[in-house]
Amino acid sequence: MSGVSIGEASRASGIKVPTIRYYEQIGLLPSPPRTQGNRRLYDAGDLRRLRFIRHARELGFEIEPIRELLALAGEPDRPCASADKIAAAHLADIDHKIARLTALRTEVARMTECTNHSVAECRVIEVLGDHGHCVSDRH
Repeated sequence: MSGVSIGEASRASGIKVPTIRYYEQIGLLPSPPRTQGNRRLYDAGDLRRLRFIRHARELGFEIEPIRELLALAGEPDRPCASADKIAAAHLADIDHKIARLTALRTEVARMTECTNHSVAECRVIEVLGDHGHCVSDRH
């Protein structure tokens, strides 16, 4: 039986050992064969899958879309439209988050433009105390 230990798989993939175990637990990574001493042995395919998962997570993909993308990767003759749809949905989510962060930044920057000298007249305290003083609605 050949393969690498979970520690070696962790180093090779950049994913921590507990996270690898978690991915196995939720079925994102198939449970590898074990030695007679009950040690997991990961093969080159497992390491590719772990790197795929790590890269997808670094790009902000959630677990379920990664699961779907991994399933698609296992069917190389399928059209790419399904993978494109998953990535497009993620891009739309990123754009929404950027818009929210931009509005948040604008609001915090506006409330810090305070020239008052006492907390009684402080714009930060005023805005945080009454949402009605906010320029944008972030709900």
